[in-house]
Amino acid sequence: MNAMERELEERIGYTFRTKSLLSQALTHSSYANEKHLGHLGCNERLEFLGDSVLEVVTSDFLFHRFPDMPEGDLTKTRASMVCEPTLAYCAEQFELGKYLHLGKGEDATGGRTRNSVVSDALESLIGAIYLDSGFESARTFILKFIMNDMEHKKLFFDSKTNLQEIVQGSGIGELSYVLLAEEGPDHNKSFEVAASIDGREIGRGKGRTKKAAEQRAAYEGILCLKKEQGTCI
Repeated sequence: MNAMERELEERIGYTFRTKSLLSQALTHSSYANEKHLGHLGCNERLEFLGDSVLEVVTSDFLFHRFPDMPEGDLTKTRASMVCEPTLAYCAEQFELGKYLHLGKGEDATGGRTRNSVVSDALESLIGAIYLDSGFESARTFILKFIMNDMEHKKLFFDSKTNLQEIVQGSGIGELSYVLLAEEGPDHNKSFEVAASIDGREIGRGKGRTKKAAEQRAAYEGILCLKKEQGTCI
């Protein structure tokens, strides 16, 4: 175990008994291929396991948290909490991308901030914790980092729709998105977008696609309006 992995343990508040599980959870297939570790040397099997554990814990949490919610709405809510963008957003709490073992090419093309890579690694980390010390430890981790602050994460998942509904419902003006910057080569683009109401900026976001940047800007816009209006959105 290296110093970076020990640092990650401190940040997530969990110490692995079997240190190799953490290393494997952080190992992307590009690194495993580059280092000739074979298909069992990357985190894909742990991701498979972690995905299943995450679904059980999330389902149980929502079932008991919302006793009157019908099955269809439970399914939609669960999907919003465990989708790729939301999991990557959750992983930002402890900067998971910073600790990943990536191949040189994957690293050079922005893999540490790619939603698919980071969300898969988060599921792998859940699988590793489950194997290391059981279901309850994995459940504690999920509740701490994924099911925490759930209302804000639901806003984030469908932020563009939510912001549009808020703006239209309050009649405060016309919502628009403005591309502020587009940087990097085609294989590693970065976009910055501002969400504005009648030309007044209310949120700004960055992402690897325009859509991701708009989603982030919309979320920041929702938080801005919530603060300004003093209402529970």
